[in-house]
Amino acid sequence: MYAIIKSGGRQVKVTPGAIVTLDRIEAQPGTEVTTDQVLLVGADGGEIKAGTPFVSGACVVATVLGESRGPKIRIFKKKRRKGFRRTRGHRSTYTRVQVKDIQA
Repeated sequence: MYAIIKSGGRQVKVTPGAIVTLDRIEAQPGTEVTTDQVLLVGADGGEIKAGTPFVSGACVVATVLGESRGPKIRIFKKKRRKGFRRTRGHRSTYTRVQVKDIQA
C-alpha cells in the first residue's frame, strides 16, 4: 500500500515503515502527526483511489524523528559592466518522519 500526500506545496509518495523528509513541521521528536491531505491511495491489489483534490476519509499517521537542514543554496546576481554583484542564500530546515500507517 502507498499514498501520495501534499506537504509544504510538494507531493510526496509514502509507504508504511518508510522514513520521509518533509518541509518543517512544528512538532517535537517522538510525537505522532497525522495528515489528511492525501491525494491518492494505492492498494496492493492494484486498485487506486484518487481524490478531488483529497481522498475523503484517508489519513497518514507518522512519528516525528527529528529535524535536519538541507544543503546551502547560493544565489548570485550580476549585471555586467555596472559593478553590481549580490550574493544571497538560504538553507531550508526539514523534518524527518517515519510513516506508521495509511488509513483509507
